Amino acid sequence: MSVSDAPRPDPDALLAALPRRRGRLKLFFGAAPGVGKTYAMLAEAQAKHAQGLDVLIGWVDTHGRADTEAMLAGLATLPRKALAHRGKTLAEFDLDAVLARQPALVVVDELPHSNVSGSRHPKRWQDVEELLAAGIDVYSAMNVQHLDSLNDVVSRVTGVAVSETVPDAVFDHADEVQLVDLPPDDLLQRLAAGKVYLPEVAERAAGHFFRKGNLIALRELALRRLADRVDGQMRAQRAVQSRPPVWDTSFGLLLHLPADGCDDAIRQCLRLSRALAAPWHMVWVDDGHGDTRTRAQALAALSRAAEQGATTLVLSGPSAASLLADYARRHNLSLLALGAGQARLAQAMARQAPELNVLWLAQAAPRRRRWLPTAALPPLGWQGSLAAALLCAAITLLALPLRGVLDPTNLVMFYLLGVLWVAVRHGRGPAALSAVLSVALFDFFFVQPHLSFAVSDVEYLITFAVMLIVGLVAGQLVASQQHSAARARQREAHTRTLYEMARALGSALLAEQVSDITTRFLHSSLDARVSLWLPDADDGPLQPHATLNPEGDPAIVRWSYDHTEAAGQATHTLPTAPCLYLPLKAPMRTRGVLVIALPDPAQLADPDNRRLCEAVAALAAQTLERLHYIDVAQHTLVAMESERLRHSLLAALSHDLRTPLTALSGNAETLCNSLRRAQRPEAEQAGLLLDDSRRMARLVTNLLEMARLQAGGVTLRQDWLPADELIGSALAALGSSLDAHPVEIDVAADCPLLYGDPLLLERLLVNLVDNASKYSPSGSPICLSVAREDNWIVLRVADHGPGLPGGDPARLFEAFSRGERESSISGVGLGLAICRTIAEVHHGRLAAANRPQGGACFTLWLPLTDAPVLDFDPENCPDDPCHPAAD
Repeated sequence: MSVSDAPRPDPDALLAALPRRRGRLKLFFGAAPGVGKTYAMLAEAQAKHAQGLDVLIGWVDTHGRADTEAMLAGLATLPRKALAHRGKTLAEFDLDAVLARQPALVVVDELPHSNVSGSRHPKRWQDVEELLAAGIDVYSAMNVQHLDSLNDVVSRVTGVAVSETVPDAVFDHADEVQLVDLPPDDLLQRLAAGKVYLPEVAERAAGHFFRKGNLIALRELALRRLADRVDGQMRAQRAVQSRPPVWDTSFGLLLHLPADGCDDAIRQCLRLSRALAAPWHMVWVDDGHGDTRTRAQALAALSRAAEQGATTLVLSGPSAASLLADYARRHNLSLLALGAGQARLAQAMARQAPELNVLWLAQAAPRRRRWLPTAALPPLGWQGSLAAALLCAAITLLALPLRGVLDPTNLVMFYLLGVLWVAVRHGRGPAALSAVLSVALFDFFFVQPHLSFAVSDVEYLITFAVMLIVGLVAGQLVASQQHSAARARQREAHTRTLYEMARALGSALLAEQVSDITTRFLHSSLDARVSLWLPDADDGPLQPHATLNPEGDPAIVRWSYDHTEAAGQATHTLPTAPCLYLPLKAPMRTRGVLVIALPDPAQLADPDNRRLCEAVAALAAQTLERLHYIDVAQHTLVAMESERLRHSLLAALSHDLRTPLTALSGNAETLCNSLRRAQRPEAEQAGLLLDDSRRMARLVTNLLEMARLQAGGVTLRQDWLPADELIGSALAALGSSLDAHPVEIDVAADCPLLYGDPLLLERLLVNLVDNASKYSPSGSPICLSVAREDNWIVLRVADHGPGLPGGDPARLFEAFSRGERESSISGVGLGLAICRTIAEVHHGRLAAANRPQGGACFTLWLPLTDAPVLDFDPENCPDDPCHPAAD
């Protein structure tokens, strides 16, 4: 078949195969109801409609405002969906109709709205998520008080609790957020003019939610929240650009560690960061010129700054200006703080990063400077000094035979090579000594007059000066580059260690493997001895894992675990301890403690080494939490499967037993009645047979009921019923089993009607009363009481028996759990489990406790449900100013 004869692909099929575009969400965001969000949203929708876009009004409440209603003209409006709720018919947003119509843009107002029971989603923002997933663009509106993270703040400011909220993720992931702002005075004028609420509602709102102070606070919250969103977008945009300049959109402070007065500088920057409400960073540029003492002082200053909340880092390289400029641009820090003696650095920064603002920090008091500070002297070691002297002597011996062959200025190159070699192998101190010795030996052996330091030709003085300068500078540069290369190799090794450790931990399946991997990598990187202390399954004492000679003190380990804080070396808690204790903090909880013993405690003064230890602890904690939840998932899966099999078996057995038991109970009742009419002595035994058959029938009914509840096959058929009627039907179902117990009933006169499934509530009460009769001595009364307590209807069943067994009373409500495992009292431990399940499906709760006067008391709380009697339509005139429709 030719190419022309091939069937042509269906364009619609090709388009359908393409991945569906996610819709765009635009939010109209306001500080309070009445600022004009709905009006602005409809104006935008009209503009889109004028451009030819298919716009559909999915849900908008105008609340009778003429100007808002006028904005609906010409726009297609979706009919509302009627849903029955508690005997009333309510209008709701028709999600399925929008999905079927597939408009380009749909307007859905009142994003925080709670949907009527029976809707697909409980919240309207979930409807919007489904529309976006279907590729439909959405316009919606909300106020700042409906953001979940600010809900408690608004409640404290206004004194009004807002029940309908939207997750912050919906706000953050919106494609566009438009702030609809209105000054508080203008909003109060609109409220007084009746443009927000009806007059009677507006008067009440003005004295509560719409106080001017509340509106100012809400406006600030809205502006700040939108500013945070914009700041996040700005940071994301900077992250995709290559070396962007500092954007002076907000304050950020960078302190370069000064050579003198670092404590004063730290305090001043801390005060500035608090005053500006800005983050602050402190860095030290390690150019390789400092000695061990200088480095220790700098690291101690960084540690003090970190304690004050600064972000600290050591930068390695020869050019401080270039490193600081790159760091400031990477973190968008617009303010650079410099101390006294850093004027040259400020000039270099003006050339490297002219967009930075430089702050000069004053010293607390002038300090006398020594002529030769100890830190300025290059460090000299005897090995390096000896190597420099021997090398200079060797070069001199090798060059002596060439004294008459080569020009003396050419012999200088041999000495310079020696200076470079010493700088590479032993650092800048021995290199400086080598440069001085080279000049001296060259003058003594190769410059006329020989074997004397006298100089006959003045030109050689220039040679000596250049030779000394070149030797010193070259030695310094080489040593600095060697130091920077060593720091880079150390950081590369740490990065490689973390990468390989993360890969190894990814395949770990046991805590012992986590301990071995952590120990191996820290020992290879820092030559450290490591112990991993983990709690047992009951969060008891911590024990070292997979370690023959564990490191650490158990008391310090427990303190670090309980307080989730580091302790030991290089910390402020027991700093003299020989080990570092790091808690393994996972997202959900602390999983243990990592104990690290280093051969040299000074290693922890290096921030890179400390960060490596903390990163290793974080990786170990995350892995242990992953293993924990794998174990939980496996146990849950096994338990679910066991429970499913058990309930399937019980359901099958109970179903097969129910028919013969029904016949047995009927025959026993017929036999008992016949014998009693004939006044035969066997009537008493027949009565016992009838009671046992009924008890067996209730047991089988419980088995079937539990199987049905566990299978999720409960459909509530709720209705209003009096409490005394419920009690009467339950007592009638128990029949003669209560003959040995007088029943005392106390129903409060003001007890409202119960709202629930009559059959399920009767089953609950039958099980509770039957349980009380079985565990109470004969002749003791059973007390039933019903009363209203706050927003609950409370039903209590009390007996005069031995009370509840020791332990947690909640255990009694577990399936197949009994107070006494070996008991002459019949039952399999399902009655109370069924009661708890029935209470939960009615949104109530069930608890048990011992009575002070003896016996047990089971208490059922059912939510109070009052039939609302309203004199206005809440959908069109909300009385609550926090209602999302009030705009």
